Amino acid sequence: MRVLANENFPLAAVEALAAAGHDMVWVRRDMPGAADPAVLERAQREGRIVVTFDKDFGELAFRHRLPAACGVILFRISMASPEHVARVAVAALSSREDFAGHFTVVEDRRVRMVPLRQKEERADNA
Repeated sequence: MRVLANENFPLAAVEALAAAGHDMVWVRRDMPGAADPAVLERAQREGRIVVTFDKDFGELAFRHRLPAACGVILFRISMASPEHVARVAVAALSSREDFAGHFTVVEDRRVRMVPLRQKEERADNA
């Protein structure tokens, strides 16, 4: 899976996802200080799933109507350590392959997914 890890995502999780075979880009390394809309724009352009702890990405994803190749995974877990985040992230991304086109929330005990409205859909059809 092609993944764009937000700046707030720990290095241990980025490295664990890369070791699990995911094509990783990390904002902290490749575009430090980038604003959230720029991060989403890159995800759209490169067909990547954004992984983040930043709740603002939910609103942005729906407002920008990410295309089907993109998606956002918001982690809302107890962050005991970067290693714990790494284990949860690898398990979550290994559990399914349909994150594209969805806003996903990974919590300690469940995963919730909401489809993102596509650009060609009209607001009154949502």
